[in-house]
Amino acid sequence: MSAVIKTLPPEVVHIIAAGEVIDSIAAVARELVENALDAGATRISVSVWPEAWRLLVVDNGCGMDLDCLQVAATAHSTSKINNLDDLRQIASLGFRGEALHSLAQLSRLEIKSRTPGGEGWRVVYDAQGIPVEVKPAGMAAGTIVTVADLFGSWEARRMALPSLAQQMRSLQQTLEQIALCHPHVSWQVQKNEKRWFNINPGKTAQQILPQMARGVDVTDLQHKKVAIDSQQHLKLVLGLPDRCHRRQPDWVKVAINGRMVRAPELEQAIITAFGRTLPRNRYPVCFAHLRISPEQIDWNRQPSKTEIYLQNMPWWQQLLGNSIGQALRLTGEDSPANQQRVTQLIKTSEAKGNYTVATGEKREVSPYEGSNLIQLRAVAQLHNTYIVAEHPGGVWLVEQHIAHERILYEELRHNWQLVPLEPPVILSNLTEAQLEQLERLRLDVSEFGNSLWAIRDCPAMLAPREDCADALLELSNGGDLQAAQVATACRSAIRNGTPLTLPEMQSILDRWQRTQNPRTCPHGRPIYLPLEESDLARFFRRNWVIGKSHGISR
Repeated sequence: MSAVIKTLPPEVVHIIAAGEVIDSIAAVARELVENALDAGATRISVSVWPEAWRLLVVDNGCGMDLDCLQVAATAHSTSKINNLDDLRQIASLGFRGEALHSLAQLSRLEIKSRTPGGEGWRVVYDAQGIPVEVKPAGMAAGTIVTVADLFGSWEARRMALPSLAQQMRSLQQTLEQIALCHPHVSWQVQKNEKRWFNINPGKTAQQILPQMARGVDVTDLQHKKVAIDSQQHLKLVLGLPDRCHRRQPDWVKVAINGRMVRAPELEQAIITAFGRTLPRNRYPVCFAHLRISPEQIDWNRQPSKTEIYLQNMPWWQQLLGNSIGQALRLTGEDSPANQQRVTQLIKTSEAKGNYTVATGEKREVSPYEGSNLIQLRAVAQLHNTYIVAEHPGGVWLVEQHIAHERILYEELRHNWQLVPLEPPVILSNLTEAQLEQLERLRLDVSEFGNSLWAIRDCPAMLAPREDCADALLELSNGGDLQAAQVATACRSAIRNGTPLTLPEMQSILDRWQRTQNPRTCPHGRPIYLPLEESDLARFFRRNWVIGKSHGISR
């Protein structure tokens, strides 16, 4: 017996389509909040009653007049586009005209709205989005949308959804992601009539992200804007690798034109750009927000609009990588000019500390003076381990071994040079895996006898070292070429406990500042500790009024 194919009734078609657009409580909030943002809202309040499947969204946007309210929930009605050309140049968050109609299909929908200077109206809609009740409403300018009994007409769909606890986590994540893309907006969120969480507005996402990412402070982040042309730009908020990172890539996020999206190619470009700046098995904190010409984007990949087609993807990947690299460098653009006070501080403390300041030794002029790098001046060495460096805004302690390690690693990356060994280094009892590893590193290895092998060349940095054989044995124990370069740099760098002259210290500071990733060593350890002059002033309470601090009153 063959199956009979029939055309579905319109009401079934409509409810299936509505279920594709609205598939959870979080999806309801997303669609309503995006409409509020398109209306220019700067304050948005979301209230949710999970067990009642009810949601209320209030905004202070431009509102709708009665004519717009009459058709707002009908199928494919929108103020965002008018024709096919508009669809190719979408600049708003909403545009399909499906959300309110889908909500009318799946819930009891009510909208109150008022335009500035106009009258307020309350409209209740039936399942087809047709107004069934229209009344005047006293209210401030803006819009209030109430969604009640969500999926009440589709009980099977409600039962198949994740648990309400999971949906609440998804709702919070959705609102936080939208808030990150629109930092100027103030958010108030309630659950069951009680305050759930608020998000305070800020000038950039740098002020928003710490309100969501546990353990991240605003001072751990850096904001950078890269202009592409008069209309396109990239805004980056990145966690400085010496201050914050994550066990999972949960804070590697990308937004395009005001909406968070899943963009694996761009997310991988971010992770790659942080390569060898973080500890092992750690991921960066980074939010990249691209403003792109609408014609380069196709939003019609998925009903939720979280997946897109983006033209010229390799170019955007390169832009992200280069911008992150620039943001991670050290510059003196923001350093205050307080060098004289810091110099006096060092000289006053000299007698009490376990370090000395050489005042009579002539210092060579740094080849980088006059550039936009921070003007670091080596003034002392502490415990033959830390370089004490003075700069216009304070004092830095720079760990000499890992600073030199960063220098050598980047030199090796750009010039992995092998030199002959005379005589060759003889290693014994190498396993097959070790031999394969040495061959992968392009070393000349030949059998020399019973369980003996001759290594006839090696990285140039290792050749003059007395422990060259130990270093080659270390390289044979696994890892790719990059890991070998890290190991070579680590073994070749100046050891802690080595006394240095001021010119030697200055040379390390100058070369270190010029590296691409100066904040951490290739293993992810922080290289320097900044002691800013403003922090020192607060610690020593130099803002106290002398008379009052001694209990003297007039």
